[in-house]
Amino acid sequence: MGFFLGKKDPKLSEFIAKPLIRYGIPLSVMGLLLKEGIDIDLIKSAIVAFFIIGFLLFVINLIPILKSKLPNYTLQLAGLIGNTSFLGIPIAIALLSSKTINFTIGFDLGTTLFAWIFGPFFLKKSPTYKNILNIRILLNALLNSPASRGIIGVFIAYLFKVQVILGNYLLIPTRIVIALAIIIVGTRLGIITNQKVKIFDLNEGIKYSIFLKLFIFPFIIFLISKFIKFDINQTSALVLQAGTPTAISQILMAEAYKVNQMIASKILFTTTLISIITIPILKFFILASN
Repeated sequence: MGFFLGKKDPKLSEFIAKPLIRYGIPLSVMGLLLKEGIDIDLIKSAIVAFFIIGFLLFVINLIPILKSKLPNYTLQLAGLIGNTSFLGIPIAIALLSSKTINFTIGFDLGTTLFAWIFGPFFLKKSPTYKNILNIRILLNALLNSPASRGIIGVFIAYLFKVQVILGNYLLIPTRIVIALAIIIVGTRLGIITNQKVKIFDLNEGIKYSIFLKLFIFPFIIFLISKFIKFDINQTSALVLQAGTPTAISQILMAEAYKVNQMIASKILFTTTLISIITIPILKFFILASN
């Protein structure tokens, strides 16, 4: 449906994306946290996802040769932020033991928080790391991010002891957010066809971003999991989450802030298609390495 809507009205995706980021994403974060609760496995995997993504983003911008291959934040974030919720969690349920679900959800939480805390900050203001180290600027970015607003909502829910009721009520709004996000992906693909742009006409930066997302990032997470001495179930959960295709959030932010929309769309479409092959390969690789 989104595909045909995009062909008819190219401005629709931007119209949907802005309120979705302002209201929908905070509600989704609240729904996830209130529904699943928080335990030590969830916290550990969330920390791994959050800090490794941040560290790799820092390294990419620090080393000139890496920066030259991935010259803008759209390419960098698309290579590190995966579709850990809409695709990663269903994959984990289908392929992994139920014991891994908290690790899977934790990685999704850490990825989601990083994407929505820092993603808008990077894309909207073209920041430098000098600006990021400015406490006032950073706190303003944190307080105004969709994920932070969701976390604040969780604390308020626990404060007034309405977390169970609110968690149940947020199930439907969360599903609506997912549906709208999928529609935005479709509208962007419809826009691409209107502009007669070849979806597989990929420049060098897009190719490096795709390679980072589907191969390099999962392998780095695999090595870190081994170093931390996670067991095979925990390692499988993290690696498969790391190997998910580029997140829908990258299109939402690209549309909302009018930054590299076409690049984000091409990477999302291509990684989603290729991941049909790479995710089973990652699963086989983990089993073979055990």
